[in-house]
Amino acid sequence: MIVGVPKEVKDHEARVGLLPSGAKALVEAGHRVLAQSSAGLGSSLTDDEYAQAGAQIVSTAAELWSKSDLVVKVKEPQPSEYAYLRPGLVLFTYLHLAPLPELTDKLLEARVNGVAYETIRESDGSLPLLTPMSEVAGRLATQVGAQYLEAPMGGRGIMLGGVPGVAPANVVILGGGVVGHQSAKIAVGMGANVTIIDRNLNRLRQLDDIYSSQVVTLASNEYTIRESLRHADLVIGAVLIPGASAPRLVKRDMLPAMRKGSVMVDVAIDQGGCFETSHATTHTDPIYFVDGVLHYCVSNMPAAVPHTSTFALNNATFPYLMELASHGLEAACRRNAALREGVNTYQGHVTYPAVAESQGKPWKDLSSVV
Repeated sequence: MIVGVPKEVKDHEARVGLLPSGAKALVEAGHRVLAQSSAGLGSSLTDDEYAQAGAQIVSTAAELWSKSDLVVKVKEPQPSEYAYLRPGLVLFTYLHLAPLPELTDKLLEARVNGVAYETIRESDGSLPLLTPMSEVAGRLATQVGAQYLEAPMGGRGIMLGGVPGVAPANVVILGGGVVGHQSAKIAVGMGANVTIIDRNLNRLRQLDDIYSSQVVTLASNEYTIRESLRHADLVIGAVLIPGASAPRLVKRDMLPAMRKGSVMVDVAIDQGGCFETSHATTHTDPIYFVDGVLHYCVSNMPAAVPHTSTFALNNATFPYLMELASHGLEAACRRNAALREGVNTYQGHVTYPAVAESQGKPWKDLSSVV
């Protein structure tokens, strides 16, 4: 199979979908790898490293997409890439289609077989390809929040951990999954007062055991969220329904009661965001204010640390990529139920129910169309 590795084009997206080590393993397995020139530079990976691994360097995106059977990348296709979509192409990447009906339509029209990292699910319920970037984004959320709480950045001028004689900041984390846990880990380490809100009581018990008296755990409901926000300096949105639009937990009318210069970081923005006032921003233009509350809603947060993120992502994605390349999409899905869960579009059909429900589209079970 011919595997293509394009250079990412999303704003400040410097991650890359395949490492030279992965290219070498694919070539040794009998596959051909095409890497677009400078695809890995943002992650400190040179064209020479890919060439030495056996990959062929191609100069343009058009050539790479047209010659590849399987394209592996990091972020969903951008409008400038829509022209490269074509029937039968296997696209292996983060898609986050639920809030992106235009992209979904383009994939369906082009009959692209889209395999989404974020919905590959193992039998134990884990999301192995979402987890590493959730770990990065969760830790970054606290770092970013601490930075934007500084007065020159527009925040209320409060240090997350305080100092002796001065109280630390109050951090409220909505969601106790991977993102929430990682955010809490950094916030606790920086000395903040941390509250985690989640609807899953068993998860709250686990977090209470992990952090003991270092965090407050609260059962989620609108009243609890509203009251917690009134005293928050930093709010981190960390909720997830795999493949579906995120629930809007923070209502528009909650913001006037919040402290001016407080910061909200919406890590759920890839799935539409969990604040009613959220809209996607970029690393170039990352923030905006609503009622004096600073919003940070960058939809590819891990791209801020591309070297770390690329290696963490590839550690998780490569075994699935090798299976796709070695067996083809259909056979790989028959062999691996987790991969089957990742197929969001197939030959013009939506094959992931949460995406269809979010967009009011019909869907077909993959087994009925393969």
